[in-house]
Amino acid sequence: MFFKLPLPRTLSEGGGVRQSGVNLSRELPRLRGGSTVVKIRINPDVSRSDSEVNRVFCPGCGNDVAVGERFCRVCGKEVSAPVAAAPAVGAPAKTSGKAIASLVCGLFLFAFPMSILAVIFGHLSLSEIRKSAGRIKGEGLAMTGLVLGYLGLAAIPVILIIAAIAIPNLLRARMAANESSAVGGVHTLMVAEVTYSSNHPQAGYTCSLSELAGAGLIQGNLAAGQQHGYTFELLGCSATEEGGANSQFRIVAYPVTQNTTGKRAFCSDESGIIKMDGNGSPQDCMSSGSAI
Repeated sequence: MFFKLPLPRTLSEGGGVRQSGVNLSRELPRLRGGSTVVKIRINPDVSRSDSEVNRVFCPGCGNDVAVGERFCRVCGKEVSAPVAAAPAVGAPAKTSGKAIASLVCGLFLFAFPMSILAVIFGHLSLSEIRKSAGRIKGEGLAMTGLVLGYLGLAAIPVILIIAAIAIPNLLRARMAANESSAVGGVHTLMVAEVTYSSNHPQAGYTCSLSELAGAGLIQGNLAAGQQHGYTFELLGCSATEEGGANSQFRIVAYPVTQNTTGKRAFCSDESGIIKMDGNGSPQDCMSSGSAI
């Protein structure tokens, strides 16, 4: 890069310029009448301080003007500030994949493993973005994933407390529904026995669920002997006279899994009274059960 500076004749005839350079603040005011032009080469490889590179000269008198001053101290003329070079345009920043993963995992708010992954990916992506010096973006996505992840973790104790309260109540409600269904099943079998005995006077009552099902009196799970968590059995069929028709029968219904599918046992006989046992024993129901 070259600057053309008009120099006085004595300076041009004197054998050149000193290596240390020309004091422009002293020489330029005296150069107005000079006719000789000297080219001064500035080596761009030589390191200079910012104050030297950004030096401003008065267009009227050539005096050095400090950076930031608008007017020359010598002649008072307004000085324009140096134009800063525009920064080079680099490659566009890419979005962090870990930030996207954190946001996606955070959307599954109530999924315990996904909330943990959202927190992990969120912290990893924030660290990656801060160390990238602007080459990686996505801080907003990472922060959103972190917030959702921590919300999911904070909700876990609340969910556990609600489950601890609700699950026992649901089990009790389920057992109550199963017990109600068992009472209905015993009543259905009792009606079916009476109907079967009327249609088959020579045989009387039957102790076979398949015979009641074959007669079209029961169907479905009740015909198979198990319905809504209870097992149903027909037993104790006997005749009053030897060789006569069956005049007695027993119906029992008890839980498949005690204290899970039900708690009480139910039973009935030819008297038509339905009884229950609080401990779930069909034998105690028949011998000492209380009527419903």
